[in-house]
Amino acid sequence: MQHMRYLLLFMILCTVVFGSSCNTDDTEESRNHIAGRTIELTHIVEILDEQQDHTVATARVALAQTESERNAGLMDVRDLPYDAGMFFIFDEEEPRSFWMANTPLSLDILFINREDRIVRIHTRTTPYSDRQIRSDYPAMYTLEVNAGFVNEHDIREGMYVRLK
Repeated sequence: MQHMRYLLLFMILCTVVFGSSCNTDDTEESRNHIAGRTIELTHIVEILDEQQDHTVATARVALAQTESERNAGLMDVRDLPYDAGMFFIFDEEEPRSFWMANTPLSLDILFINREDRIVRIHTRTTPYSDRQIRSDYPAMYTLEVNAGFVNEHDIREGMYVRLK
């Protein structure tokens, strides 16, 4: 019986030692990819009801104002506080299309027109998907927040957004 315990202990020890030493993809690049990108949350977005007299929710956001910032978006961001996101600012109002390639988080995406009104909402997007997520209407701004944020705060198309 004692012999069986030693054998079992030896097998467990070998599994742990050899299993942990068999990771051949432990380069600095792979560690950085696992860690992901971080974003700086510099502004607040308020979501207002249809009459614009009551704040329904607020989110801390990073701004994406340049083409390179908009192209990077939330790609490779693996850790995003629940009340945080990214606010995209475009030069022109036009129909928009986003996709989730290289984005590990499921997001809610809100398209907003030049009057600051939410014209289209997509909830619980699929991470790493190359499917186009379209505004269907002209949009000047886009807000990306963690999946579930829209439902949690009962945010609907027709509500308004204010950047602070």
